[in-house]
Amino acid sequence: MKIISRAEAATIAKNLKAADKTIVFTNGCFDILHAGHVRYLAGARVLGDCLIVGLNSDQSVRTLKGPTRPVNNQDDRAEVLAALAVVDYVVIFEDVTAENLVSAIKPDIYAKGGDYAVEKLPESKVAAAYGGRTVLIPEVPGRSSSNIIKKLNNQTS
Repeated sequence: MKIISRAEAATIAKNLKAADKTIVFTNGCFDILHAGHVRYLAGARVLGDCLIVGLNSDQSVRTLKGPTRPVNNQDDRAEVLAALAVVDYVVIFEDVTAENLVSAIKPDIYAKGGDYAVEKLPESKVAAAYGGRTVLIPEVPGRSSSNIIKKLNNQTS
């Protein structure tokens, strides 16, 4: 099964590191999966041997994006992510940031979209503390779940 718990992710990461494999971790809401997400995840996957994706729970998405989000529930979002060939594992997490998950998994590389700044990512500080590094994946301009929702709302108005 590709959808795993935090504890399972930590164990898998530890075993992969012992086998000298590079673990890449990223996280996000992945509410309405689109080409920008797919390109971003593919870009993260090529950085290592295993890509673990932290998926914000429904509650944490509401906290981050507002009461009308997520559009798709966490189980559906996890299933769609897990179906992608580039994704090795998916871990749903309750926190607003993935700091605790990064601390538990200790990936070699923390990947995030190019629309972020390393110095503003709390997860980057956690990764740096144990010797991990952060890599920003170039964003795909105009591709976002929020833009899709805006487009749909304009069509129905």
